[in-house]
Amino acid sequence: MGEALAMAQALGVNTLIAAELLPEIEAVMVRKVNEQMGDVSPAF
Repeated sequence: MGEALAMAQALGVNTLIAAELLPEIEAVMVRKVNEQMGDVSPAF
C-alpha cells in the first residue's frame, strides 16, 4: 500500500482519497485478472 500511496502522491492525487479507494480498485483488478486467467487454458 505504501508504494501505491507514493505513486498517488507523485501523480498529484490526494493520498487520503487514494487510501480510501485503493481496496476497491484492488478488488476490481483481482476480479479482472481472475476472469482473464479463467479464459486461458493451462500450458501443460
